[in-house]
Amino acid sequence: MQRTLRLPALTAALLATAVLAACGESGEPTLGQRVDNTVNQVSQSAAQMGQDAKQAAQEVQAAGEKAADVMARDATDAAITAKVNAALAADDRLSALGIDVDTTDGRVELSGTAPDAASRERATVLAKAVEGVVEVENRLTIRSQS
Repeated sequence: MQRTLRLPALTAALLATAVLAACGESGEPTLGQRVDNTVNQVSQSAAQMGQDAKQAAQEVQAAGEKAADVMARDATDAAITAKVNAALAADDRLSALGIDVDTTDGRVELSGTAPDAASRERATVLAKAVEGVVEVENRLTIRSQS
């Protein structure tokens, strides 16, 4: 009689195992799988945020360096303008004239009037002698003698 009970018991156990296995294959993730998926998503989001923050920091640094370069260049241009104005003011023939001096990237532009051609050329020579001057554009006009 033991043999006759074993077969139905074994069959029932196999059937129960198959049913349980089929229940586990319902297509829905288990609680553990959902937790794992959530942890992975959070990790990926954190990694992306870290990359975004690093990129933003690099952009801020580049902008700061560019701003510092612009400020340094502007300060240099302002110093050149001041030195050219001082050189013109120290010259007897040019000191009383209203010569405008503008400097951009070391390029000096002189505008206004000069009493004669020699004074006009003297302004160019004085401006070129200033340290940091790359080029001088002399737009001085010669005052007409009436």
